[in-house]
Amino acid sequence: MTISTRSIEYQHNGTLLEAVLAWDNAILEPRSAVMVAPAWAGRDAFAINKAHALASLGYVGFALDMYGNGIVGTGPEENARLMSPFMEDRALLQGRMIAALETVRQQPEVDAARVAAIGFCFGGLCVLDLARSGADLNGVVSFHGLFMPPGNSNAKKIRAKVLVLHGYDDPMATPEQMLGLANELTLAEADWQIHAYGGTVHAFTNPVANDPGFGTVYKEAADRRSWQSMGNFLEEVLK
Repeated sequence: MTISTRSIEYQHNGTLLEAVLAWDNAILEPRSAVMVAPAWAGRDAFAINKAHALASLGYVGFALDMYGNGIVGTGPEENARLMSPFMEDRALLQGRMIAALETVRQQPEVDAARVAAIGFCFGGLCVLDLARSGADLNGVVSFHGLFMPPGNSNAKKIRAKVLVLHGYDDPMATPEQMLGLANELTLAEADWQIHAYGGTVHAFTNPVANDPGFGTVYKEAADRRSWQSMGNFLEEVLK
């Protein structure tokens, strides 16, 4: 197996975006693609590594760019500043995710009828909002994502299957918010699952997360279990 990568430029609302595509070049026919929506820092090494990991599973990995020009924040202050416009304008967020979806479908390595999306933290919210927009894709997976509804998706049916992988003690997405999301997904007639991991907080998949005061701590068991659950889900929705 040899994993190849290339940068892909695309645009949304006049912003030049730069994704990274990863695929196993031993597979010649078009195959399923999985978009990776990054956490609040932007399309960093963590997101690109996840695209590589997906390529090693036989998918085309697509680490998308939310901020433009592959910008990566250097710390919490800058990360929050970069994320803020999308939290304030969820239609902008949804449009940027749809632009990424349209771009990945155009790649020659990709079977355009079989596309899913995964996301981490802010990226978890991004993939949930992509589903909330009514976008036609096979499935979305949110890892320790944010749950607050966008306010512009009422009465829209969710077509993508939804898997939420969540730390039950996450201070940024409380049990009450988790229940609210479950009710929201039910009203939208979604095919949904929520896996909640006990004794687990935010950013549990990130090995460098170690700030209990902020509520971000890596947890190996939840990381391993959530990746396995994602793998099972993708096998089901992309078969």
